[in-house]
Amino acid sequence: MMKYLATASLLLASAHLATGAALAADQGITDTEIVIGDVEPLTGPPALLGVAASIGHKIAIAEANNAGGINGRKIKYVLEDDGYVTARTIQGVKKVIDVDKAFAMLGISGSGQSIAVMPVLEKAGIPTVIDVAPVKFLWEPPRKNVFVVGQSYEEGIIHLVNYLADKNPGKKWGLITQDDDYGITVRDGFDTVVKAKKLNVVYSGNYKKGQQDFSSDMLQLKESGAEVFLAGGIIGENIAMMKELEKLNIKPVVGIFWPGRVEPVLKLMGPAGDGLYAVDYVEPFAGPAGKAFLEKAKGLLSEAEMKGINRYSMTGYAAAKVLISAIERCGKQPTWVCTIAELEKTKNVETGIMAPINFGTGVRFSNQKLQIMQSDFSTLSFKPVN
Repeated sequence: MMKYLATASLLLASAHLATGAALAADQGITDTEIVIGDVEPLTGPPALLGVAASIGHKIAIAEANNAGGINGRKIKYVLEDDGYVTARTIQGVKKVIDVDKAFAMLGISGSGQSIAVMPVLEKAGIPTVIDVAPVKFLWEPPRKNVFVVGQSYEEGIIHLVNYLADKNPGKKWGLITQDDDYGITVRDGFDTVVKAKKLNVVYSGNYKKGQQDFSSDMLQLKESGAEVFLAGGIIGENIAMMKELEKLNIKPVVGIFWPGRVEPVLKLMGPAGDGLYAVDYVEPFAGPAGKAFLEKAKGLLSEAEMKGINRYSMTGYAAAKVLISAIERCGKQPTWVCTIAELEKTKNVETGIMAPINFGTGVRFSNQKLQIMQSDFSTLSFKPVN
């Protein structure tokens, strides 16, 4: 009898410990609330991206909360500013997980920052949907709890350079990239097409992150005779480059990447920014889908927040919709295990602002369809190229 009681006690203790561990893992939920966390650059030049992404999250969260929340629980959104500084990203993610006890994560700053914070996210096991910086390291190899909405930088550049190469056969090419992980991925995509199409590259440069003066770089570009130019900057860098080209009175065919495909950039470039080619996987605001998104946002955001919307608001909105839908499918008692399983089952989720989103068994990357757009300075907008 004593032996039986001892065994029963051990089983009861084991069950209690297992239950306690499950409860500890499934943090961030009360009877009325569920916490979703995010870390973005909200200050400094990259805030143009981070603020917009957080606004997209807020639109999806407000939409869900207005409809009663996730199975009756209202979503509490916890947002930290990393200033685009990697050490602060890591600190912010740890704070959101360990102090704010978030149930799930969205966003996660830039490419270098999201790469650096992977060990923290993986160790925690928290369901995470990244939407700001889709770089291959985040899903190759697949990480159990981390999902990425978007398209790879390499594929984006390959798509853009292929288009420009076909449109401008036999032309001389120039390229400049940032000296970091972002710049390496841009250059890798570019080199893929250079090799395949045997492009004539007459200028290839790098710039330091944060560089503001591009007079020497653009003078070298001019002297090289480049007729097609891939501007591998992000925001301030591309603005400075285009201003320098204007001063030098040269107008090569220019391609830019989606991190800088935001309307405020066109405004700051002035007429020099007219006719730029860009690639993206979200719809432009000038189209029907973009206009519908803005109309939806008006009813859910403040006037100040509306001014911060750009293409990153669309990527943020889409990722938040996918995450909220997965948690919702887990029913009244969502867990991390269930949420991750449901994220993996994501199939043909419509967001209205990009192609349907899909993941799958062992697939943590949505692989969105791309399209080419061209800038129109007179309307400060980008329009699809047929």
